Amino acid sequence: MQPNELTGKQRRYLRGLGNALKPVVFIGQKAITEAVLQSIDEAFSTSELVKLKLQEGYAGDRHQVAEQVAAAASAHRVQVLGRTILLYRRHPDKPKIELP
Repeated sequence: MQPNELTGKQRRYLRGLGNALKPVVFIGQKAITEAVLQSIDEAFSTSELVKLKLQEGYAGDRHQVAEQVAAAASAHRVQVLGRTILLYRRHPDKPKIELP
């Protein structure tokens, strides 16, 4: 396991925290654009856990786009559930979420 990889216990904990969140970034037909990445980065500036939603017009593979977005945002893919993606990125200076 890589040092920056999440364990199963950490993923379960983050999924529990993510249940109450509403999607803050919506991905449309064009998938990953510069505007989407900027929105994700802005969302991570206020929260370490971000929920994304794939719009009805998106026809690509949801797991593949989740991996691409996570890599582009330097974040961890916590969960892909239906058209919803949950990402985690630890705040570099003041982390709010204490992982088990």
